Amino acid sequence: MDRPDLSGQTVLVTGSASGVGRELVLGTADCGAKTAVHYNTSADAADDVAELAAERGGEDVTAVQGDVTDPDAVDELFEAVETDLGSVDVLVNNVGDFAPVHWEDLEFETWNRVLETNLTGTFLCSKRALPAMRESGYGRIVNVGYASSEKGLVNPVNFPYFVAKAGVVMFTRMLAADTSEDGITVNAVSPYVVENSDEFPDELPRDRPAAFEDLVRALWFFLEPTNDYVSGQNLEVDGGWLPETV
Repeated sequence: MDRPDLSGQTVLVTGSASGVGRELVLGTADCGAKTAVHYNTSADAADDVAELAAERGGEDVTAVQGDVTDPDAVDELFEAVETDLGSVDVLVNNVGDFAPVHWEDLEFETWNRVLETNLTGTFLCSKRALPAMRESGYGRIVNVGYASSEKGLVNPVNFPYFVAKAGVVMFTRMLAADTSEDGITVNAVSPYVVENSDEFPDELPRDRPAAFEDLVRALWFFLEPTNDYVSGQNLEVDGGWLPETV
């Protein structure tokens, strides 16, 4: 997949101070985009990513802080991006916490945090980005899901994460339908195990986890400006993984 030309476009990747988000935002900087590195608490890490993004070709780069589960904070972080870089043309909703415990051991606060970071944050950021996209007649929203969402995985461990990511895919399709006449596409990239995962299962498809590069190439496909007829899709980057129910 060739790099799309994102020159002149403003890209915001949530949760991009580390991990998958870091690689995705650097992947957009490689395409010449004006790049917003978002963080909530990791200011130093975000500054480091912003510096690297500028070195790799980001047209203009800024780091912005905000809690994506708080409507007021989301508004403030978008205002910061708009002031520094202009209206957001590309939004990548990447933020999302895990809860790797059995559902019966979950505290309400943990359940709520996982749903809020994964699903509510995607909703709030997308809602805030849409008016400017609709006004300009152009926009790309890509949500980060999980490869189990449409494969019938039933597992009581990390249960709220699976619930939230299934909601992200449903939200992606609903928003794609609602923006089909607005020059906006809304899609999802859904990995299974990624190279930075804390633990790996005994067996992996193709004998390896997804590389960051695999996810970046999937993102590039959706961000290509000429791919304006591809919307409402969930691209599973999982090597052909087929889970067993538990």
